[in-house]
Amino acid sequence: QVQLVESGGDSVQDGGSLRLSCTATGNILNVDSMGWHRQASGREREWVASVSHDGSTNYRGSVRGRFAISMDNIKRTAFLEMNGLKPGDSGVYYCVACKQGRAYWGQGTQVTVSS
Repeated sequence: QVQLVESGGDSVQDGGSLRLSCTATGNILNVDSMGWHRQASGREREWVASVSHDGSTNYRGSVRGRFAISMDNIKRTAFLEMNGLKPGDSGVYYCVACKQGRAYWGQGTQVTVSS
């Protein structure tokens, strides 16, 4: 059984920074990619950023230049460094790990940015 555990969510002021972490445990080795999605209250879940096993990264346009995603494949841990946070970044952040066409999701961690 595969589980993803996120941490690092918190409440910060506009312009603040947070670092989210996500660790995959269980029967999963050498994931193909990991990523982060978020869901604001009353809105659909949206993709934020992803990192492949080769280190290549992709970002949602609104976070590019402010967020940085990285992954330690040996430790099966992904990080999302978030700087210059805005109220529009608020929401529950979900980690996802992909392996051979299957996606595994975490329970989410709350990020709240106040103006």
